[in-house]
Amino acid sequence: MASKIYQDASEALAGIVRDGMTIAVGGFGLSGNPTNLIRALRDTGAKDLTIVSNNMGVDGKGLGLLLENRQVKKVLASYVGENKLFAEQYLSGELEVEFVPQGTLAERMRAGGAGIPAFYTPTGVGTPIAEGKEEAVFDGKRVILERGIVADIALVRAHIGDHEGNLRYRLTSRNFNPLAATCGRITLAEVETLSDEYLDPERIDTPGVYVQRIVRCEDQSKEIEQLTVRPKPGAANAEEA
Repeated sequence: MASKIYQDASEALAGIVRDGMTIAVGGFGLSGNPTNLIRALRDTGAKDLTIVSNNMGVDGKGLGLLLENRQVKKVLASYVGENKLFAEQYLSGELEVEFVPQGTLAERMRAGGAGIPAFYTPTGVGTPIAEGKEEAVFDGKRVILERGIVADIALVRAHIGDHEGNLRYRLTSRNFNPLAATCGRITLAEVETLSDEYLDPERIDTPGVYVQRIVRCEDQSKEIEQLTVRPKPGAANAEEA
């Protein structure tokens, strides 16, 4: 059986990226973003991409790198408030945006990964979200039909993985990475720690059957949107002493 391990993110993406692809990307804010794979995707120069992600990073970080390189044609996201360039491209008509309620986005990705073509939800009924979508009534409640999302490629980041692609996430990064991992036809994972042993089957978040390519994180730095700090308790008293 061919190894799933690739030398770096660029090698992992080689030969599978093309213009016009739909790409699902894990992460919540910048937490859990597959930063190495995002940079490698930027370096491919692929254009007219549709990005499915909770958000589009911030200016100069995360998926904001793809916006800076003018590689994104359409975005499906639930939150975009941290990126000025995103707003500029959207308002100028350069970027198409499909806003999706966060729970609906999560379920659309989960459904796509589970082979469910569509599902009904009351979320968005009577709002612009519902425009053009089939409507039905169940138990007296109006609902709209939402399509499952199946991406050409999914990019995710895990805290630890093994050589078969079994993955385990940590804290906030567990929010959207497992969903992205299942909805990609080809899923690439960057892992902070690559275990030589199989992960405990009782503690696996994404089974390896969903993952085709794995790389170790070359850059393990973790960026945040906004740094907010407060005085350490007792620090003022310590200085006075």
